[in-house]
Parts: sequence; structure tokens; C-alpha cells
Amino acid sequence: MAKRDYYEVLGISKGADTSEIKKAYRKLAIKFHPDKNPDNPDAEVKFKEAAEAYEILSNPEKKQRYDQFGHAGIDGSAGGGFGGGGMDMDDIFSQFGDIFGGGGGGFGGGFGRSQGRRTVKGTNLRVRLNLTLEEIANGVEKKIKVNKLVQAEGVEYKTCNTCKGQGQVTRVVNSFLGQMQTASTCPTCNGSGQSIDKKPAGSDQNGMVRKEVVIPIEIPAGVEDGMQLNVRGKGNDAPGNGVAGDLLVVISEVEHESLKREGQNLHYDLYLNFADTAMGTSVEIPAVGGNVKFKIAPGTQSGKTLRLKGKGLPSVNSYGKGDILVHVNVWTPQALTKEEKKALEVLKNSENFAPNPTSKDKGFFDRVKDVFS
Repeated sequence: MAKRDYYEVLGISKGADTSEIKKAYRKLAIKFHPDKNPDNPDAEVKFKEAAEAYEILSNPEKKQRYDQFGHAGIDGSAGGGFGGGGMDMDDIFSQFGDIFGGGGGGFGGGFGRSQGRRTVKGTNLRVRLNLTLEEIANGVEKKIKVNKLVQAEGVEYKTCNTCKGQGQVTRVVNSFLGQMQTASTCPTCNGSGQSIDKKPAGSDQNGMVRKEVVIPIEIPAGVEDGMQLNVRGKGNDAPGNGVAGDLLVVISEVEHESLKREGQNLHYDLYLNFADTAMGTSVEIPAVGGNVKFKIAPGTQSGKTLRLKGKGLPSVNSYGKGDILVHVNVWTPQALTKEEKKALEVLKNSENFAPNPTSKDKGFFDRVKDVFS
């Protein structure tokens, strides 16, 4: 099932500012909160869908990619989608606690979730992934080796003695206004409500160890150099069965030996001798997935740009394909034999050899306009 537009989900326009986005999300979150809608799977789906929309639109970088490329531009940024089950309720409450008026997701205590205890999230990992033009053109599944933190086998946790599992500690301060009670995150467990009880040998103070794991990643067709994909929950694990961090995959495009990329279009410099351009010829142009046969018409001028429609790269949002732009260059010999010189001496004064450009033979600036139009 196709995802709905995030602006449609929140009921806002594309010009909505941060406060409007937050207000729209909070309204939906209260309406579809699972504690208000027990045993209503449809409400839970809408609750998660709204959380996913808010996560993207409240982040300037993700919002920009979404506005430019749609859902494909942030594929992986929402971890397969809250609505698709990629993130549970604790994930949402831990990330967007400020929306709900409390650290744990309770709406000012109006619902049943603890405001003090919070879910610990693991740190993100960043990797650079090299892709060829062929892989970019078709999309590809890559298996990436990542050295990440995971919970050690046999580690056990217990309720934090300092905060008694609440995740926060309170203290009473005497002031001229009387006694005031303040609450702050527990310094012992950092708000998780748990502390380590059994730490296996070789693990760190949080019961974590480093382990190399292989993570399969689906790369959509049409990605570009420098684009970052966010794979939810594949970063470092968090202690105490918290939420794992994310894996940030930065795309690095491997340079092709003969094709140069410009967005969805590919450029190719074709070098021909004078005889082939004068009489016409057939050539093979390199393209993604194999060579393409192409006819050069008689009388083709050096500097002419020919276009192979639909032989370029797809857009990351799946809207059509670019072209291959073939730039014709007539190669001038740099060394001639006596026989070759004699032959050219005979031909150079021929009427057909005299330059005679027409309105169809465009100059340099007109050719540049054509390339970028």
C-alpha cells in the first residue's frame, strides 16, 4: 500500500512552519493515542503514521529531501515507516516526548505511560557506500559489514536503586515561597530506570560488546553522490533493551571510465575521423547495461550534440529517465605521411571543402543552451 503524502497526513500545507507542524501532530497524537483507543488497530496505525510524518517534516534536512524527491528521497529515514511497524510505541514516546508534555509520552499525566522513565537510544553509525553507474541505474541490494555495539550475551539488568525504576529523582528545596519539589533525570541510569546487574566478561560498563555484523540494505535506483540514506535501527544497540541507533549510509558514486553524470543525464565524448563524419557511419555508444548502436548522419559537424532519449539514469522519485548526450568531436590528424598530404592538397581546394555554415549549424553558445535546455 502506497504511503500517503506527509502534509496530507498532518492536514497542513507545504508552507507550514515548525510550530504549525508541531501543533498539527500533537492534535492527531492526542486523538489517536493508543491509551484513548484501546483495542483499536486502526487508531494505532494512524498514530504511527502521524509520528512518521512529524519525524520527517520537523527535521529541516529530511523535509528538504522529501519536498524535492518525495518518499523515495527519504527512503529508510523513517525506518520502513512507523505505520508499517518499523517503530514501536516506546520509540515514538522516547523521540517525541516533548510533544506530549513529558519525557515518557504521557500527556501531562493524562495517560498511563511514565513521564520520568525514558527509553535509551543507541548512537548512530555512518558508513560510505561506493556504487557504480550500473548499480545506481538499476537499484541494488548491498550487504554491508558494520562493527557495532551489541548487548553481550548473558547481560542482566535490574531496577535502578537510585530512582527505583522511575528514571528521575526528585528533591525538595526550601525557598521564601515555601517548599518546592523539582524533578531531574536520574544520574545513575540516565533516565532508563535500569542499572546493570550481571556484566559478562569482555563487555563494557553497560554490558555492551563490539561485534561485526552484516546488514543488507536496499538502495533505490537513481541515488546521487553525497545522498544519505537513513536505515532505522541498524546502528549501535542501546543498553537495557533500549532503541537501537540508526545506520546512516552516504552514497559515493564511482566514476565511470567514459560516461560523465549530470543529474539524470549522461555525457559521452565521441571522437571520429573526418571521413566518417563526412560520409556518415555507425558507431557503438557505451550506455548503462551495454553498448547502443547509433548512426552518424553524413555531414555531421564537430561540436554537434546528439541525444539518445531515455538511455540515462532514472530519477530517485521514479519519474522517467534521463538521456545520453553524445558530443561529436572530429579528430584532426597530428602527423601525416607524404601520400596523405598529397591527397589532402588535392581535396582542400574543392568547393565542398570550403566552410559554409547555415542557420542550422549552431555556434558554441547555442550548443551550450541546447545541452542545458
